[in-house]
Amino acid sequence: MRTISNSTAVHPLLPKLRELKLSGMLNTLEVRASEAARNGLSPGEFLALLLDDELERRRQSSLRLRLQEAGWQEGKSLARFDFAALPTLNRSLVLELATCSFLERHENVLICGPTGVGKSHLMSAIAYEAVKRGYRVIVRPTHQLLADLHAARADGTHARKMVRLSAVDLLVLDDFGLRPLSPQAVDDLYEIISQRYERRSIGITSNRALEEWPEVFRDPLLASAALDRLTHHVHVFVITGRSYRQLARSKEVENRPEQTPLGENPNHPNVNPATPPNSFTNHAQTRI
Repeated sequence: MRTISNSTAVHPLLPKLRELKLSGMLNTLEVRASEAARNGLSPGEFLALLLDDELERRRQSSLRLRLQEAGWQEGKSLARFDFAALPTLNRSLVLELATCSFLERHENVLICGPTGVGKSHLMSAIAYEAVKRGYRVIVRPTHQLLADLHAARADGTHARKMVRLSAVDLLVLDDFGLRPLSPQAVDDLYEIISQRYERRSIGITSNRALEEWPEVFRDPLLASAALDRLTHHVHVFVITGRSYRQLARSKEVENRPEQTPLGENPNHPNVNPATPPNSFTNHAQTRI
């Protein structure tokens, strides 16, 4: 829908629309007026079109705000996810999770695999669908969220932040286990998992194999208790494949004009990524 010209700034209706908090209607007023005249619409039908435009504008504005508050990364949606790059990924299960019915059942989603295979994109896409459906969502790198909680102890906001983290419908902890955690961070992490158990859903991405997750908690008993809760009602994806970034790099190299044969240049970059760790198996599983 096009925006009307600069005359919008002096439109005679602008003061009244501003007072009614309906100034956005000016964006489509001329278009709708032309449409009404062309199609012989009644005043009521013309007004209905303007109101529909305003309602859609407000819905889109609200969605943008809620996505920003959630910490969603722009562009990380299922429409932009390359399923063809992961042919063995259980697409049916992904699309079922995108309906967000798992949130009503307070189930968790765990996505593991090596760097660059689309774990964060996939989880962010599920979070996007949740926000669109009106669910409250927070998406954060694990280390950043725990660092924020640590800082919150100093300014007295720790308890309030923990309440919010416990209350949102979906909490996504991205890059779980990527960095070592302090004992205090481990305690906060366990508290979050414990508070959300069978009450709210958690989504986790990690480049560590599931067998390595206990190392993150350092304390075997704490690890056992936390992982038992995380994996009780759960959907698990363990995926492998070539890194999207390495694939893009390979294509760049392939498309360059040939200069020196590869075998004659010992400094030529290695465009073949390393084989993913054997601890990862390309499959998806569900445990409920």
